[in-house]
Amino acid sequence: MKPPAGPAPRLSLKPLLLVLGLAATAYAVALAVFGEGSALATLQRLASLAGLQAAALCLLNYLLRGLRWRMWMARYGRVLGLAEGLRLYLAGYTFTPTPGNIGEAARGLMLARHPLGAAQSLAIFGAERLADLLCLLLMCLPVAWWLVALGSPMAYRLALGSGVAALAVLVLVFVFRRRLLQRLSWLQDAWQCLATRPAVWLALTGVAWAAQGLAVWLLCREAGLSIGVLQAASFYAVAMVGGALSLLPAGLGGMEALLTGLLVLHGASAAQALGITVLVRVLTLWLAVAIGALALVYSAAIRDISFR
Repeated sequence: MKPPAGPAPRLSLKPLLLVLGLAATAYAVALAVFGEGSALATLQRLASLAGLQAAALCLLNYLLRGLRWRMWMARYGRVLGLAEGLRLYLAGYTFTPTPGNIGEAARGLMLARHPLGAAQSLAIFGAERLADLLCLLLMCLPVAWWLVALGSPMAYRLALGSGVAALAVLVLVFVFRRRLLQRLSWLQDAWQCLATRPAVWLALTGVAWAAQGLAVWLLCREAGLSIGVLQAASFYAVAMVGGALSLLPAGLGGMEALLTGLLVLHGASAAQALGITVLVRVLTLWLAVAIGALALVYSAAIRDISFR
């Protein structure tokens, strides 16, 4: 398949810098008002052994999902070297703080030579989100058991309602799948991406999110919270799905509120839960954005992409 030639779009960083500034301010204010000690003391936990291990696990998550993206890019005739593919994938994280993370769809458009078409780039983005959602939903299952085990009528109703809602959505998607595929061509293309080496992308996605869940557990343990690995990973998955459904930039606000609330329900103090949540977001979101910005600037310097 001959890739269409065309200039890479020029990408603006100004809105993303605004989101970053607002998020950093919100975290600092929240830690100053509700946290234990100073915001700097909370962030210093990242320099501990557990913090460094958690950071390494988050980097593993990024790299594994980068391999998945590179595999789907090859499906459209963009066969990228390992270093080049991972660099361009990481550059896309610069645009994660956008509603529904839709800015990440620009990854395929950023290629200076032979960028993907908008529909193709959106198809890969859709495949990424569907694959991530599948694994995150599986990781959410322990929370349902935990809510039932609490014995609270409200918790039981919440678990039952969530399960019924999820089942209803799955049934509706199955019933109207043909109509959805006809009206949303990118969704059909995304489905075809998922049909490409499904065992490979499923393994990469599963290990990637398991690593991120383990990182969250390490941060909980470093903060002195007694919690199981599966439960910590499940709390994180629920918060991620809830944040994504909010359609806010990178789920900001929704994800933090859900994770903090679940940790408090588990028995953490509000200050302890807030500190853990901020550390989790620093490593699972803002570390990726920072690395992505560096990769973006470097790629622009060597003229692989163009931005302003």
